[in-house]
This record gives sequence, structure tokens and C-alpha cells, in this order.
Amino acid sequence: MSAKDDIDIRRLTLKKGLSWPNDRELIMLILGTGSRNMPVECMAERIIKVLCGYNPSQWVEKMCAIEGVGASKALAIAAAMELGRRYNRNPQAVVNTPKDVIPFIKHYSMQSAEHFVCVTINGAREIISIRVLCVGSGNKALLKPSEIFSEALIEHASGIVLCHNHPGGKAEPSNEDIKTTAVLEEAASLLGLALVDHLIITRNSYFSFLENGLLKSTE
Repeated sequence: MSAKDDIDIRRLTLKKGLSWPNDRELIMLILGTGSRNMPVECMAERIIKVLCGYNPSQWVEKMCAIEGVGASKALAIAAAMELGRRYNRNPQAVVNTPKDVIPFIKHYSMQSAEHFVCVTINGAREIISIRVLCVGSGNKALLKPSEIFSEALIEHASGIVLCHNHPGGKAEPSNEDIKTTAVLEEAASLLGLALVDHLIITRNSYFSFLENGLLKSTE
């Protein structure tokens, strides 16, 4: 990207507001510049993969591994993400329906690889944390229940909502999705956790196992 293109992004953002740039352009605005061997747009693309593919505790380390990023740029991105999280946090927001969770995980629907995500909630059904369990089609079948539920137990969560995206665009569950969910529901019950729902999301739709009678209600 040329300096002129970078200036255009800044100019148009100032004119149209922060809702105008896409995710890559927002990252570019934070970075400012790239490096001699890594144009800023390529750097931004790699950073987005880190943000979507890893949990917040790993972001700085993984971004520092990208050529040309360094600690300062990595911390700037991580700090911007944390600030956004703090300002958009709503302590009164509760997870009563699938639609209450979707805004927090909707960005995964844009990914070309399948992301399996766990949302932990407390007794008041407020979100405690959101973490990526694995990335890549087929990996979810290899996950052990202990890997899914260990952090929830450490956080003293009362329940979890599992989510994954279908890059192909169809939200309907596969037979493997249904079998895996049944196993995880039983495992959660044994551990004293509620599997509140399992959501499959795409760019334009979602599928709720609870709404479609494939999970027992925890009400």
C-alpha cells in the first residue's frame, strides 16, 4: 500500500467516522506504518489472524513473532482491544437467549477457518470470558471435555455456551456436531456445569441447539 492509500484511509475515516474502515484498515490506523519487508496491510492481516486465532493472554507474544511488529506495536494493538472491551462491557447484560451471545462472537463468522469458541457465564448469566479452543476444520472432534471445561471450572463459572462457525455458509449442524454436543452436554453435567447452548454461526444466520431441541433447557 502506498503512502497515498494510507492517507486516503485516514482522510475517509475522519470524514465518515470509525464505523467506515474494515477490521484490517482499523489495525492499519493503529499501526501507522509497516516495515521495509512487511507492508502495513500485510502486517494488519497477520495481526487479525492472531486476534481471531488466539486468546488475549497470547496476543502480545504471537504478534511480536510477526516480522516488523515488535513489542510497541503489539502492545498498542492489545491495549486498543482491551480498552474497547472495557468500554463496551455491560455488567447488566445477561445471556437469556442465543441472540445475546452472538454480538460477542459474530466476528468469527467472517473467518475462512472453523473456530471453536467457549463462552463462560456466571450464575447471573453474565459473560465471564470468551476464549478460542481450537482453529481448523475437524479439530473440534479431537478436543477432550477437560480441555473445554478446565478454564470454566477455574473461573467458577456456572455454565458455558459453545460456539463455532461454518465457513461454508450453512448453519445446520453435521452429524458429528450433534454427536459431539451430546457428549459434551453429559460431560458438563457430570462436572456440575450447564451447557447453556451450542451455537453455529455463519455470516447471515445461526443455529441454536437449544432452540432446536437438541439440548436440555437449563432454566
